Amino acid sequence: MTENTRAGVARADIVGSLLRPADLLEARRAAREGRIADADLGRIEDRAVLEAIALQETLGLDVVSDGEMRRAGWSTPLRSALTGFTALPGGSGYRWRTGDPSQNQVRDDRDRAWPFVTARVQVQRDVAQAEYPFLKAHARRRTKYCLPAPSYYRTHWHDTRSRDAYPSVEAFLTAMRDYTRQVVRDVAAMGCDYVQLDAPNYGRACDPEFRALMEAQERRGAVADLRFDVGLDSSVFDGITGITRAVHICRGNAAGAWNARGGYGAIAADTFPGLDVDVLLLEYDTPRAGDFSPLRQVRPQQTVVLGLLTTKHGRLEDAAGVEARIREAAAYLPLERLAVSPQCGFASVESGNPLTPDEQEAKLRLVAQVARRVWK
Repeated sequence: MTENTRAGVARADIVGSLLRPADLLEARRAAREGRIADADLGRIEDRAVLEAIALQETLGLDVVSDGEMRRAGWSTPLRSALTGFTALPGGSGYRWRTGDPSQNQVRDDRDRAWPFVTARVQVQRDVAQAEYPFLKAHARRRTKYCLPAPSYYRTHWHDTRSRDAYPSVEAFLTAMRDYTRQVVRDVAAMGCDYVQLDAPNYGRACDPEFRALMEAQERRGAVADLRFDVGLDSSVFDGITGITRAVHICRGNAAGAWNARGGYGAIAADTFPGLDVDVLLLEYDTPRAGDFSPLRQVRPQQTVVLGLLTTKHGRLEDAAGVEARIREAAAYLPLERLAVSPQCGFASVESGNPLTPDEQEAKLRLVAQVARRVWK
């Protein structure tokens, strides 16, 4: 770990979201329809966060989140905290699939409305104050705060409609970097020492189909965009010390669906050496992610959290098999620089992935058990 890091490695890690209880889902629907007051929703969210903390601590995870219980989805800061976006045709470019790569896509978001930036972005809600203090006050273990990486917002740039607000996509992304940095500063000042940026754009760039789309649409090309994004995301932490800086490279996670195939070798040379963070969380729950050889490209002393347990279905992985894969990865990166986690959150979207609370609990328990056996 770098000198910027205050705490040790979380061997049994978590990406962020947990399944939302049924009463919270109903309360959020009622709030949207004006059937309950915000204060009543807040009390139900408080209870859900307390349950999430208790679950993680009881199972023995080394770091806990609030389960993202106060969010409608992982990218809620865009949808609830910021203004300046308008739903327009064109979509995100995501192509959602389920099962193995031979199956048909679930949905092509290029045919749907998507929130594109059309005005200067303004902050209307303090997400750090709304989310983190309650977690800090009630957790007995180390806490983690997760939020979208600035590079994620590239999908919210419209090549014609966004230019009245920002002259270029780089100018827009820089504004989103500044916003993200302030949120990180705020939670760090409140006592958070582990901050994770969620970065799905890198995972999508592993996919040959999506890279071809980037090359066709971007004047500079996919590699230039990746390198810009790497510098942008790394710079979020400029001037912020005493925290563990993490990036989670997501490969798509929405109600059990995914949107990226292809190994990390497609992006490793252009991303891993430049990501100036302490921890990389990489999804390795499926053969779609390729082998572990790209781990050779990570920065010296960087920790890699292997997302070996899937959150996309409830079938429990074999403990011996998970341990064997960690040993396999150790051929490319020393064991002391590895950790383990689920591959992504259990509820990146409000409805959650297709598994039960009991199945979620079993997977989290297995993460903690494997970590205790491997890193005694």
